Amino acid sequence: MKTVVVDTKSIKRDWYVLDAADQTLGRLASKAAQVLIGKNKTAYSPNQDHGDYLIVINAEKIKLSGKKPEMKEYFRHSTYPGGAKFRSFKEQMELDPTKVIIHAIHGMVSKNARGRAIMRKLHVYSGTEHPHAAQQPKVITL
Repeated sequence: MKTVVVDTKSIKRDWYVLDAADQTLGRLASKAAQVLIGKNKTAYSPNQDHGDYLIVINAEKIKLSGKKPEMKEYFRHSTYPGGAKFRSFKEQMELDPTKVIIHAIHGMVSKNARGRAIMRKLHVYSGTEHPHAAQQPKVITL
């Protein structure tokens, strides 16, 4: 048996749309990461980017289970001493709900040049409208 290595020029990338309304954040993020990385394809190899483009709509309707909406915090740092900034899940949802989904998916993707290329194929929108109708995305359900 020979191992088949797919040429990067011959990788076919599809467009998918995923509705986040009333979905749990972690389950949605893991499914989205699999599609973006390309693990759902038969020709997957970990050193190549086989992933598809993904559009996530209704980001403002995402939910968390249990006490996580009150307890979950997002951390960032200004790089100055004492510059730690914390933001709760509810505050982040009020400011920009798309960043909640981007942050969750980014945590499931490798942190290198290939991971950055994978994240460029992700498009998250807080409403039901998106400007990618010309790509004729297929609907994915969880």
